[in-house]
Amino acid sequence: MTSKERVMGAFNRTGYDRIPIKHEGTPEINHLIMDHFGLSNMEQLLRVVGDDFRYVEPVYIGPELRTFPDGSVEGYFGERYTYAEFEGGKYLESSYQPFAGVRKLEDLDRSHFPTADWFDYSTIKQQCEKIKDYAVCCGTAGDTDFINGIARARGMEEVLMDLIDDNPVYLAIMDARFEFYYEQHRRTLQAADGLVDFAHIGEDYGTQNGLMISRDIFEKHFAEKYKKYADMVHSYGAKVMQHICGCCYELLPRLIELGLDVYDVVQPTTPEMDIANLKKEFGGDLVFCGSMCVQTTMAWGTPEDVEREVKRRLELFDKGGLFLGPTHAIQSGSPLENILALYRTAGSLCENIGDSIINIKDNGGEVDKINMSKLF
Repeated sequence: MTSKERVMGAFNRTGYDRIPIKHEGTPEINHLIMDHFGLSNMEQLLRVVGDDFRYVEPVYIGPELRTFPDGSVEGYFGERYTYAEFEGGKYLESSYQPFAGVRKLEDLDRSHFPTADWFDYSTIKQQCEKIKDYAVCCGTAGDTDFINGIARARGMEEVLMDLIDDNPVYLAIMDARFEFYYEQHRRTLQAADGLVDFAHIGEDYGTQNGLMISRDIFEKHFAEKYKKYADMVHSYGAKVMQHICGCCYELLPRLIELGLDVYDVVQPTTPEMDIANLKKEFGGDLVFCGSMCVQTTMAWGTPEDVEREVKRRLELFDKGGLFLGPTHAIQSGSPLENILALYRTAGSLCENIGDSIINIKDNGGEVDKINMSKLF
């Protein structure tokens, strides 16, 4: 089977030769894997772990995203990012929020709002054709993202209060953010001419133990927008994949009604979020992606623990319904042996590296290159 055939077999629950894989790791983890196998770029890494998905994206041609004297870099909405360093690596974190403290619409600087016109879509179909044997995706887990994404330009506490008091400034930013990503994805799908399989967006609805927002707030502010987005994506023959961190069990029936096809990452932090329970409750309507916990099994378990969890999933989803991978980027400090056990047990790991892989050129930039589109 090709990767695309494998993924669509899992999506349609008609079977496959092995379970589809979707890898995600921090730059430090990706370097660890690459060093172990003697690889030089991300495309080689994806081939080695057996990742069955590839992404296309429009080319940014908008205003220069500035780098400031302190090293911070500018985002699409005027926010800035600086590396926060810790013992095991570093993350880009929001360090300047242009919309923080703005309470009146007349004080909102709309010059920071991006537009889909900032991108060139002319190469999208060519990109799709180049990776036609893989499941083709557009978008990222940071697209739409009305809570976390806007918080990077306004502040998390303020955003959560905005959702309660219906602050018009927040609502204007949310409308602008939605229209930007809706139109960017629409143009990408149009340019792809039916060759994109999954459109990827994200929203963090949950905490470790339950919802971060109420169902009423979701219905008031989010539901209509996600229904419009899903209808658009489906009109181009693609499926909706939404990255959702945290426990979102209570929202899943409504998300299914709105058109969600693939629930991405699946964080199993409560009994109701266990992958077997999710399959029992929602497996007829949703395909799951992820589910191998980066907070517990992958980080602190043994290779035997990882193997046991993978085999459990292989038994649960023997005909499809799951794209196997971590619950987020595998975190720095996670043992290499656990990572190899994940992909080896899944049957996707290519451990005998030959010239056919070593000579593959990169398909997506250096592993530690700042890809700003992944943040927004």
